[in-house]
Amino acid sequence: MSGFRAATTATMDRADPGAELTFEEAVARIIAARSFQDLTDVEIGAGRAYRKWAKLIHPDAVSAHRRATATDAFAKLSALYKQKDEWRTEPWGSGDIADLFTEGDRLIKIPRSPADNDLMETEAAALRRLWADGDPRFRPYAPRLIETFVHEDDQRRRRLVNVLERQRGMGSLAEIKGDLGVREAAWIWRRLLIALGWAHRAGVIHGAVLPEHVLIHPRRRGLVLVDWCYAGHRPAAIVKAREDHYPPEVRHDRTAGPATDIYMATVLMTRLMGSRMPVQLRRFAAGCTYDAPRMRPQDAWALLGELDDIIPPQYRN
Repeated sequence: MSGFRAATTATMDRADPGAELTFEEAVARIIAARSFQDLTDVEIGAGRAYRKWAKLIHPDAVSAHRRATATDAFAKLSALYKQKDEWRTEPWGSGDIADLFTEGDRLIKIPRSPADNDLMETEAAALRRLWADGDPRFRPYAPRLIETFVHEDDQRRRRLVNVLERQRGMGSLAEIKGDLGVREAAWIWRRLLIALGWAHRAGVIHGAVLPEHVLIHPRRRGLVLVDWCYAGHRPAAIVKAREDHYPPEVRHDRTAGPATDIYMATVLMTRLMGSRMPVQLRRFAAGCTYDAPRMRPQDAWALLGELDDIIPPQYRN
């Protein structure tokens, strides 16, 4: 995987464990270690230490004649790390395909099945593109990708792990109980369209605008769109439990575009407002949820202007 290979060839920070070691010395240290504590210190932290050692001795990062030795050392490293309390505890949370663990300000996202490594790679690629090609002013609307690495368990199954910036103090729209009124819904809908417009201008389709993928901070009126594992014009998967949120082009043809995200955002907001949704907003929503994507709006930022023409002026913030 390209994301992992880029990580394994990174230069070691000389202040980190293993930074001044040769490959042979690193292997010897790992083989001799009785616990993972022998390979780290309290200042750097276990998670970062594991990633640094893994980059130094990973089988994919060495020449062919060293591969067997590297494979054994990597298996020992992974076994030592697995023994730590850090990832043996219950997950901090669970997503569609991954379990979530925390490490300070980091959110560690580990797929439950190695078969979903491609979705993790999709997320990493989407976030990298947003940071490279998207307008920097809108970066708070998506989590920052800190790094990507491969974790190997004691059965030598490899999982691609994404490490993201943790979103503290936020909850998902899936946690909202009861119907939202216009005042509450307006700022969420507006910020959701801003996030989608930013992504679309950078050439990224989210592909799964669902309640659990939209985090909000009600007091600060902040919004972050998470779980970019389904991004792209050809989604590799859908969230089966939310299949009725998807438009026909995804369910039938596995294609997606800006109009797909707009459809899903509209369905989401329509369901959140429920019976409290006023007539003018229902008409607005109907124009965003036609079966044919070509009949829907294609520009989220232009659609934001249309939404502002409908909602009361005092709600446009």
